[in-house]
Amino acid sequence: MIKVVKFGGSSLASAEQFAKAGKIIQADKERRYVVPSAPGKRNAKDTKVTDMLYACYDLVEAGEDFRVPLMKIKDRYDTIINGLNLKLSLEEEFKKISENLKNGAGQAYAASRGEYLNGIVMAGFLGYEFVDSAEVIFFDEEGVFDADRTNRVLAERLLGLDCAVIPGFYGSAPDGTIRTFSRGGSDITGSIVARAVRASCYENWTDVSGFLIADPNIIKNPQTIKTITYRELRELSYMGASVLHEDAVFPVRKAGIPINIRNTNAPDDEGTWIVESTCQQSKYTITGIAGKKGFVSVSIDKDMMNAEVGFGRKVLTAFEENDISFEHMPSGIDTMTIFVHQPEFEGKEQAVISAIHRLAQPDSIELEGDLALIAVVGRGMKSTRGTAGRIFSALAHANINVKMIDQGSSELNIIIGVSNDDFENAIRAVYDIFVVTQI
Repeated sequence: MIKVVKFGGSSLASAEQFAKAGKIIQADKERRYVVPSAPGKRNAKDTKVTDMLYACYDLVEAGEDFRVPLMKIKDRYDTIINGLNLKLSLEEEFKKISENLKNGAGQAYAASRGEYLNGIVMAGFLGYEFVDSAEVIFFDEEGVFDADRTNRVLAERLLGLDCAVIPGFYGSAPDGTIRTFSRGGSDITGSIVARAVRASCYENWTDVSGFLIADPNIIKNPQTIKTITYRELRELSYMGASVLHEDAVFPVRKAGIPINIRNTNAPDDEGTWIVESTCQQSKYTITGIAGKKGFVSVSIDKDMMNAEVGFGRKVLTAFEENDISFEHMPSGIDTMTIFVHQPEFEGKEQAVISAIHRLAQPDSIELEGDLALIAVVGRGMKSTRGTAGRIFSALAHANINVKMIDQGSSELNIIIGVSNDDFENAIRAVYDIFVVTQI
């Protein structure tokens, strides 16, 4: 049995946090492969190492001296190394980084050094082999992750290593230059490593005890989700829930490997299990609630719209021509509404309206901005009657006007549209009706 463990930035922000992570790894001999992030914030006023590295790159681009900020980053690592009583020096590594930045190594290279250096420190601390992600994780010429080559090379490299540290967040392009995943991409690296070694479990250690039913900034002390499916997680992640990078699901999903979200500061907590499928019923009808503000609804009316072949395609072509993707598209017999991101749409609204008139010849078009979308997600909704009715009832009781409601064909989620001003109260109302009343 093999476990891959990934530790987030808050879990490795200081020597004290490193020691906690080390104790967790050493407590289970199956935890053989470790994926570290760069050091995160030690307190609310602190700066993440990755952000410090981006700042260094900006100074290089501006032709200004970046050596002092770079030495502050070195001080961060030296403090961790000294706090762990390690006989390790990063002096040569920082000289190399300084030279490479001077020679135009690029933003991705700069950003990746946080994980690279933390990987060296973690390997030294644990006595594990260090494997540079640039040698085993690959992107193609267009910057797209090369899953097949990565899986093949990474599996071969780790086959002969009982234990190893593989830094998160980055890999390399065909020409050897560094490429990175999007921010938070160490989650993806952990998933890739888990797939390559055919792990029994991918443990993702962070600063919360699992995935919460709702945003703790809106709901005070929300309940933890014990088990969630990949599909439910994708729905919630897409709508703003952020414990795990949404793209981290794909590699392990293909291999049927479960993810366990755990808390470095409370290692005895079971956390949340993310699985392909489960027969376990949630304690509540819903699994989670998440949402985003900042949408516009574009409502198109046309008599006998339903009888006009290709009408929907013509409307969507207007958005495609203006390089705008849509979020949801509820429709009726003579109406259809397109929900799009407001910041993306605002500068192009008249061009889109003109294109819709030209292509689809509607009777009228109406816009409404400052809207929020909320996803109520749960596998239990499929077998529970009256879920939508309870949502409407809870929102009406909270005096919230529903702008839109859309249920997917899988019956896994219900999307609610409300005004931005009602966003937080709507989430509280839905949480109360499905969770608080059942506690």
